[in-house]
Amino acid sequence: MTAQILIVDDEADLAATVAFNLEREGFRTVRAVTGQEALRIASTAPFPDLVILDLMLPDIPGTEVCRRLKQSEQTRDIPVLMLTAKTDAVDRVVGFELGADDYVTKPFSVRELGLRVKAILRRTDAPADTATRLRFGRLQIDVEGHRAWVDDDELPLTALEFRLLTALAQRKGRVQTREALLTHVWEMNGDITTRTVDTHVRRLRKKLGDASEYIETLRGVGYRFRTDLQASE
Repeated sequence: MTAQILIVDDEADLAATVAFNLEREGFRTVRAVTGQEALRIASTAPFPDLVILDLMLPDIPGTEVCRRLKQSEQTRDIPVLMLTAKTDAVDRVVGFELGADDYVTKPFSVRELGLRVKAILRRTDAPADTATRLRFGRLQIDVEGHRAWVDDDELPLTALEFRLLTALAQRKGRVQTREALLTHVWEMNGDITTRTVDTHVRRLRKKLGDASEYIETLRGVGYRFRTDLQASE
C-alpha cells in the first residue's frame, strides 16, 4: 500500500502545496492544522508512515508534538521530518535530540522535500542485510523486529536510534566515522552536520544505561562498537 504522509502545518496554502506535490509522487496525504489534531491522527489507525511537522503551531509547539510522538509506544517508530522557518542551529539540534529524522527549513524546494521523504521511507523499510538477532552479553537486538533489550528490559528507542545502534553493532569492532554513519543511518543529506551523530549517540547511550560502554568514542575519528566486553560478561 502507498505510504500515507501526515502534514502538520497551519499555513493552508503551504500545506496544500506540499500535499499536491506528494500526491503527484504517488503518496497519500492527510493534514492537521494543530498539534492536538496531529497527535490524534497519528495515534489512530491507519497510522501515518511519516509526519511532516511544522514547529510553529497555534496550540502547542511542534517540538512538543515530536516529543509526545517519540515517547508513545504506539507512535515512536513513525519518522518525523520537521519543516520550519526556524533556521538557528540550536533549533535543529533540539529537533534531532527529540528524535526527528530530518529537518528542512522554509523556504524549501518541493522536489528536495519529496526526495527527503523518499529517503526516510526507504531507509525505514530497508530489510536487514545481516543476522536478524544480535547478542552482545547483556544487550540483545532483534533487527527484523526493531526491538532491543538490556537484560530483560526493552529499550524505548526511536526508529533512528535503533538504526544507529544496529549500524554500529553490525559493524562491530570496526571504526565508524561520523561521515560513514551519516551515510549508513541518515543517508546523508547535505545540510546535516556531524554534530547530529554526536547528539544521537549521546541520547542512545543514555537509554542503554550501563550497556552504553559497548559504544566507544575515538576522539577526532568516530565511534566503534566494542567486542572485547563479551568475554568478561
